[in-house]
Parts: sequence; C-alpha cells; structure tokens
Amino acid sequence: MSLTNHGTIPVAVSARHVHLSQEHLEILFGAGHELTKRADLSQPGQFAAEETVTIAGKKSEIARVRVLGPCRPATQVEVSWTDAMKLGVRPPLRESGDIKGSEAVTIAGPAGTVELEEGLIIAQAHVHMTTADAKEYNVESGQIVTVEVGGDRPIAFRNVVIRVSDSYALEMHIDTDEANAGFISQGAKGDIWA
Repeated sequence: MSLTNHGTIPVAVSARHVHLSQEHLEILFGAGHELTKRADLSQPGQFAAEETVTIAGKKSEIARVRVLGPCRPATQVEVSWTDAMKLGVRPPLRESGDIKGSEAVTIAGPAGTVELEEGLIIAQAHVHMTTADAKEYNVESGQIVTVEVGGDRPIAFRNVVIRVSDSYALEMHIDTDEANAGFISQGAKGDIWA
C-alpha cells in the first residue's frame, strides 16, 4: 500500500509532566492553591506552571517534575519509557486522557501526597490540529498516520494519532525518548504520510 504525503507540520518535544485535578492540586500544595503560570505553551490556553512535584514508582522517584495548567478533571502523569524504567513501572502507551486501567504512581508535593491507582501513561505520538488544518491536510480526527522527520538521523513515526479541535494549534507531540532516537530538537518539521 502506497502512502501519500499530506504536508509538513511542526514537531515539538514533550518532556515528562503532570496534569492535576483541582482536588489533587490542593492536597499537594495546600487548600485554595492555584497554579502559578511560568510560561505559555504552544497549545492555546495551556501553560507550564512554577509548581513541580516528585513522582514515585516501585523502584525510585523523579523530582522536580513540571505541573502543566490549567487543572483538568482527572490527574494524569506522562513519562517516557526511560523514565518508566527508572521508576520501576510499566505504564501503557495511551492517548492523553485515556487513563483507565493505566499504571499507579505516587505524587508528592510540599503539602501532601496523592496515591494514584491509575493515571501514569506514556503518551502516544499525536498531531494537534484545527478543523481547518484537518481539511487542508486531508486527514480526520482519530486517523492514524506516519510522520517522517529528516535530519542527521531520519526517523519515521508510525501509529501517530490525528487529534482535531478548534482549540488546538498545529503541532506534533513526541516524548523525549522519541526525540532522542531521531536527534530531534524543538523547531523540527515532519511530513505527514497517510
């Protein structure tokens, strides 16, 4: 089966991070606590917060993991496979938000600790785009595509999910392991094939 090039998109590298519910934010940082914006992210309305936490698995922990805002309905921790091996856990590869039956993790903050029975995942590579972008690139939400990134170590990412919402900005997200495999840094571009 031959694939067709649907165009070039920006690629961004997403390091380990935590999305917190308001309830868990207050357990970790104190009653009434609100996230403090450190920097805006590329996706509209999303930001890196000043707050960081420690995440712990069966074997070890990782400190200073950045919290992203705003708060979400459910707490979710996203790590790379390398992080998971350090923690001694085996989180599933999932789309962001799909945490049912995922790996357990402990989150510690300055005011308390949260023990999650599920919520730790490795995020599946995905492309954020608006409805207009999806029309221009001739793809649809939920479609699985391949994205090729050139450079010194060219790499093709298969099973990349297209995620369409008019609240998104056009960008592919990969984790640090995926970026390291292809010598990819911020500002890279990739070609969508489907």
